[in-house]
Amino acid sequence: MFDRIAREKKTVEKMISIYCRYNHRTAELCNECSEMLSYAHNKLDKCPFGSDKPACNNCPVHCYRQQEKEKIKEIMRFAGPKMLTKHPFLAIMHLLDRNREVRDLKKQKK
Repeated sequence: MFDRIAREKKTVEKMISIYCRYNHRTAELCNECSEMLSYAHNKLDKCPFGSDKPACNNCPVHCYRQQEKEKIKEIMRFAGPKMLTKHPFLAIMHLLDRNREVRDLKKQKK
């Protein structure tokens, strides 16, 4: 079985990398994008749903601060379509995860 959180981290890393390369014209992640990646990884590590996490846009728990939420939306809108050609497995899994049922967090903890 695969680790869902690890896959989510890899997906967000690839999306941020695509965004940074095209928009900031750098081979490596710039400071702004590195901070965004660290923030996203930290939030994934602390996700109360763990491996049963829904896609963030379907999640009842809003863990991103407003500024970071807007930035990650921008990144995903830009990089999402490019993911299909650059990282097709991650892109397809991300799309399938969007249809994942959102579980009740209270029932999950029992």
